[in-house]
Amino acid sequence: GDQEGYGDNYCDAAGELYDLFEAKGCKMLGLTSTDGYNHSDSKAERDGKFVGLMMDEDNQYDLSEDRAKAWVEQLKSEGFAF
Repeated sequence: GDQEGYGDNYCDAAGELYDLFEAKGCKMLGLTSTDGYNHSDSKAERDGKFVGLMMDEDNQYDLSEDRAKAWVEQLKSEGFAF
């Protein structure tokens, strides 16, 4: 995503997919904090968290690797099988 260029609809597609999977009864894992992101609105937010790991390779590429590593560890702790 590009939170600077699309701050009013940052990663909306992720939220739309989340809604479809949740409606089918899927167990949802991997919600992440919105802290450190600069956007005004997103369909990918639920109760102050993103519905997964959102990456902004345009504006925060230097944070992506650490975010991905932390997310993998989070998923493992939530029971996601790798």
